[in-house]
Amino acid sequence: METDNAFKTIFAKLSPHLNERQKRLLVAIEADSYGRGGVTLVSRLTGISRSTINIGRRELNEGVVFSTDRIRREGAGRKRIQECDPELESDLDRLVEPTSRGDPESPLRWTSLSTRNLAKALQDKGHRVSHSTVAMLLEKVGYSLQGAKKTEEGQSHEDRNGQFEFINEYVKIFQEYGQPIISIDCKKKENIGNFKNNGQDWRPKGNPLKVKDHDFIDKDLGKAIPFGVYDLTSNSGWVNIGIDHETSEFAVESIRRWWKTMGQERYPKADFLLITADSGGSNGYRRKAWKVELQKFSNETGLIISVCHFPPGTSKWNKIEHRLFSAITKNWRSRPLINMETIVNLIGNTKTASGLNVQCEVDTNLYAIGIKISDEQMAQLCVHQNNFHGEWNYTISPLKMDD
Repeated sequence: METDNAFKTIFAKLSPHLNERQKRLLVAIEADSYGRGGVTLVSRLTGISRSTINIGRRELNEGVVFSTDRIRREGAGRKRIQECDPELESDLDRLVEPTSRGDPESPLRWTSLSTRNLAKALQDKGHRVSHSTVAMLLEKVGYSLQGAKKTEEGQSHEDRNGQFEFINEYVKIFQEYGQPIISIDCKKKENIGNFKNNGQDWRPKGNPLKVKDHDFIDKDLGKAIPFGVYDLTSNSGWVNIGIDHETSEFAVESIRRWWKTMGQERYPKADFLLITADSGGSNGYRRKAWKVELQKFSNETGLIISVCHFPPGTSKWNKIEHRLFSAITKNWRSRPLINMETIVNLIGNTKTASGLNVQCEVDTNLYAIGIKISDEQMAQLCVHQNNFHGEWNYTISPLKMDD
């Protein structure tokens, strides 16, 4: 008994300093020294399995020689789960697809299912897999964990998932043919001046930036209205900063400036343009002025413009929120937007590890509000509504000269 305890103590002290092979050979030698029943006894003392001890005994008896840089024999060790279960990844993909917003090649894909629920569903199909393995496989194919915080703004539409799938298919088609795809939205209005901006930044200890103790608008400095255009394919952004009102005319002018400054040069052979947008605001699907202004833009450029709106209550899924606006917010966190020059420089210098490039300019135009669009004006538009939710999905073509 004392001998047993002595070896147990020695092994516990040596174990942290030994690799797998060294541990295996040490316990094998000890097991052989006990004779019959030695393998069971050493296994109980060290916690090493009987099969591992027997492998060590066999290596000693056969005189197996290992290279100094290899612990296991060639081909030894547990095989990757994909090799043992080749159907696992495809079954996981089929489980995730119905509740996703795309596929691994698409920028519009993520999953809302938990890894534990996915693991349970895979186990029901006969796969031996844990939730941690599911998480590893999801990460491998480009999924990311999405928080549920403030993602649903209203009652979910019955065709919500169908619209996401429709948008995803359009995105893939446009990317396949090298046509531009943009995600658009207007960021929240910002008061210009020495006001507090949320977030924290490194400063000398005990020396925070001093800002005004109220957030009332400075009538002399006014406000900034950043309207963003995000190019999904090139990972680039354009921000048009208005100073007046957020109108449909302002929204389309922002797209026009993106096209003249960035889009036209990047897509010289473009015949089509796909716009993904929220369902409300200055670019909402119910806005008559939005369609009238898009018709003007189509006439000017000759572009056939397809528009796909995200369903009501899903504005948080708009890619510009996560790919452009979130990066801008991080870049100017805690910094007072004291003047327009500061805003332009902070937006224009926004970068991300994925290579985001942003350009920005100030739009000093004044945009009238309350403009009424007549039925006659709407009747003159060259608008084709898709069979699937034509109010959300429609195409505006250039009017011919004689129209």
